[in-house]
Amino acid sequence: MTNLVDAEGPNLERILADTHSIWHDGLTPHAYGRFYAAQVATPWGRTHLRRLALLDGPDVLASAKLYTFDAVLDSIPIKVAGIGAVFTSQVSRGRGAARDLIERLLDRAAADGADLALLFSEIGPDYYARLGFEAIAIPDRQLRVTESARYGAPMTMVRGGDDRDLAAIVLMNTTRAEPYRFHLTRDHELVAFAIARKRLLAGLGPSGVRTLHFFVAEEGGSAAAYVVIGVHGNQWTLEEAGDRDSSGARVGAILQALIAREPAETRPSITAWLPDGFLPPQVTIIGETPSAEVMMIRALTDRGRTAPRLSPADVFYWHGDLF
Repeated sequence: MTNLVDAEGPNLERILADTHSIWHDGLTPHAYGRFYAAQVATPWGRTHLRRLALLDGPDVLASAKLYTFDAVLDSIPIKVAGIGAVFTSQVSRGRGAARDLIERLLDRAAADGADLALLFSEIGPDYYARLGFEAIAIPDRQLRVTESARYGAPMTMVRGGDDRDLAAIVLMNTTRAEPYRFHLTRDHELVAFAIARKRLLAGLGPSGVRTLHFFVAEEGGSAAAYVVIGVHGNQWTLEEAGDRDSSGARVGAILQALIAREPAETRPSITAWLPDGFLPPQVTIIGETPSAEVMMIRALTDRGRTAPRLSPADVFYWHGDLF
């Protein structure tokens, strides 16, 4: 007889030990455990993130994270169950444990009010398509920032971002996301969680391997635009961004200012899940490649059904909200 339970105590320790080699992101086993514990301890994580395990007696057959989000689909508020880190123990593979876990997890999520299931597959779409999920292939976009011929920074007031900027960031995201058919409802706690998660990953990892840039363009004492950038070597990932100006010109100016700080350095490679219709005038898309993480959805209620099917252009989703 199998049971779906919250992963706690020795079961959680076993899951973290088993999954470390897959999703460690350069963290030691100890830091990997601290990384998860710190996320669950945030204000958003305490009520929106948990880990579930499928048990057969004392044995963990499979496990997964469950995130709960508020979202909007075709102008209707919905609840979303996000599934992450699906893992089957070695002795249980090939026996349907992961499928059983997912179906039970989604039955529980639907009973708790979820309208839509969302996950990001790192193994391609085929397996989850057999479980009723549909792929939305958001591409990785490679960006180039136009620099001044004088190699100077633009006349933009740029400073480090902090908690006082979150209300303005939420408003920017709400305004920008409104035309899209599907987007998360990014409130103060979710935005803070997304930034904290990237800071934790950088801080718990080896010194100097990763850093996080969180900068705002300030006008009248408040944030008028912002960027959150994950830095790994010469690779920049634009985790999220926002601008009160519909053109995104201030976001482009922030990027120019950050690049101009080190004029002798090799220019970074910049990648983003840049929403369709948002392209600062200082930025050019120089390439697109399929993302290694394939967004997939499955309706759990009539409110979660989409007609017509969602395309990447219908979705407003930042890389920083990837789970």
